[in-house]
Amino acid sequence: MKKRGLQWVLTTAMAGVLFAAPAMVQASTAFPKPLTEQVRHELVMLPYYTIFDNLTFQVDGSTVTLMGQVTDPVLKSDAGHVVAHLPGVEQVVNKIDVLPLSPMDNQLRWATYRAIYGFGPLQRYALGALPSIHIIVDNGHVTLEGVVANAGDRDMANLRANGVPGVFSVQNNLKVEGHTES
Repeated sequence: MKKRGLQWVLTTAMAGVLFAAPAMVQASTAFPKPLTEQVRHELVMLPYYTIFDNLTFQVDGSTVTLMGQVTDPVLKSDAGHVVAHLPGVEQVVNKIDVLPLSPMDNQLRWATYRAIYGFGPLQRYALGALPSIHIIVDNGHVTLEGVVANAGDRDMANLRANGVPGVFSVQNNLKVEGHTES
């Protein structure tokens, strides 16, 4: 009798879990992530998005404006497509610039990458699937985008990029984590 009683308890408990599961799924989908979080997630998940690309966006109601610079034209179109399919998005304005194909710019990208991420104190920013310092090179001009932990790291990345032979100028747009600009 004990075995049968235990079996009934387990069966009843499993039935409760199975019937409660759809309610839990509905509860979790009842509150979708805000549109800005969904757009950000879709953009960082793009397969060809690298540290040599910079994607930004602005959400205004149901319109999403995509901005930034990419090295691959396919990334520009893919970004527009994935955002357009998000629930709540009615219009996508794709203002992403495709950087010119240039062997010199490619050499500068990799040299700047080695100068920044090969430097001991900045190596921690190379960790993860998509490192936090993005290196944009357009006709010899370097722009640093992303987020760093402190002003010293921001300045060090700027110095390292400025030391790369062949770089005409460096625009340091790195932001310090937790600080807002006025």
